[in-house]
Amino acid sequence: MRMTTVREVAALLGDSSLVSQIESSLTGISQDSRTAQPGDLYVALSGSRHHGIDFADEAKRNGAVAILSDRDSHTLPTIVVADPRRVLGPLASWFHHHPSRALDVYGVTGTNGKTSTAYLIDAGLRAAGVTSGLITGVEVRGRGEPRRAVRTTPEASDLQQILATFAAQRLSAVAMEVSSHALALYRTAGTHFGVGVFTNLDRDHLDFHADMDAYYSAKASLFTPGRCDSAVIGTDDEFGRRLAAEVDVPSTTFSTSDAGADFFVDDVRADRAGTSFTLRCDLGTLPVRLRLLGHHQADNAAAAIAALYAGGVDVPSAIDGIEKLDLVPGRLQPVDEGQPFVALVDYVHNTAGQRRLFPYLRSLTSGRVIVVMGATGERDPGKRDPLGFNAARQADVVIVTDESPHFDAAYDLREEVASGARRARSAEVMTVADRAEAIATAVARATPGDVVVIAGRGHDPVQVHGNVETPFDDRAALKSALRQRQSVAPSWSSEG
Repeated sequence: MRMTTVREVAALLGDSSLVSQIESSLTGISQDSRTAQPGDLYVALSGSRHHGIDFADEAKRNGAVAILSDRDSHTLPTIVVADPRRVLGPLASWFHHHPSRALDVYGVTGTNGKTSTAYLIDAGLRAAGVTSGLITGVEVRGRGEPRRAVRTTPEASDLQQILATFAAQRLSAVAMEVSSHALALYRTAGTHFGVGVFTNLDRDHLDFHADMDAYYSAKASLFTPGRCDSAVIGTDDEFGRRLAAEVDVPSTTFSTSDAGADFFVDDVRADRAGTSFTLRCDLGTLPVRLRLLGHHQADNAAAAIAALYAGGVDVPSAIDGIEKLDLVPGRLQPVDEGQPFVALVDYVHNTAGQRRLFPYLRSLTSGRVIVVMGATGERDPGKRDPLGFNAARQADVVIVTDESPHFDAAYDLREEVASGARRARSAEVMTVADRAEAIATAVARATPGDVVVIAGRGHDPVQVHGNVETPFDDRAALKSALRQRQSVAPSWSSEG
């Protein structure tokens, strides 16, 4: 970390009121008053319910020596700027000696596929002999033990600290998810990306973005000169084609529908054992066999391979690593307790994901597809009814349950999803509020040859009701339900 003072930072940010007054040393930056450390600059931002300045006393008790905010405070010397979010990323990058310049940063953005693509890039880097770190909504991993992620893309000060740690660990590269929230809220400002990847774009997060154009603009902001050296763009949707036409950095395209793309995915086949496809590109015709499940993983693997090619990585070695990756947590993750039906946990939480998921599930069985699903609270309300409708159009049994209501009414969330499912008039629809009970109900109703999928939460280890977080893992709950049924009916009879 850089040795600096409150006065130096104030001067850097243009607040002349503190330039001649404060010599206190700064040893860190924190956006959370609860975790502020002695010598920290506490960054007090405006939130959805509270302003960080309200917690200045707590930050001071924990040792913070100054505040950065858009409001003044009598608690500690305060550097006041018009938009602290906008300056925080570059400030934190400067404070940590610009760590992204010491790393090859692969940033993955898009509606679906970010997590899987980041994992695939990481697997390819490692197989090619590149020491890499990983920043996803699942985990943050460098050398040593990984830690659970708090959000898809860390807050600006946390991100720069993570990147600095990776640089200090002498890692050479990092694969990371870049959410639209992170881009709109400047969390990645101050981070330089060697390769930016755009997977796709479909309706999501319209509780945060005003409309699809605003959502697209947030994503597209990653691919600007000075911020990103090169772009890898999926062109199977209108937004990808738009980005490919508008981008001002060198770009590489990938597609499953356009044979003219730089990396064309052909002959995709997905079964219970994995996914195979042929990749046609300047390197030749490359056969790829993934251990990951689902047709959509061919898209993600193509994105990863194209990104590694753009980053100058040895592609044959990278493909070998990509083919050996056997799990992305919570992404069509099988749970097997010897039951005579397929049981999976998946993160699918929007209609675009459903359109890819359910045909694959249907291909696995001549029996029924049983889905447990719901809608997360405080998210785009306009997608709840379509989620239920699409699920019921493609599944045989839809069990609507709670995900994480947050401060929304759980009953209303269930009813909006269930109403859409009933509107389809093509599946049995039921509501079971308790998620563990809903999962047990799905398992109890399954017969040999069926497919059960627990959808919507994937790897998420907690449920959130208001201010209360309760440990809950769909994978563990599904495993428990399967074991319970086996203990009652060890023969797994077909009577349900």
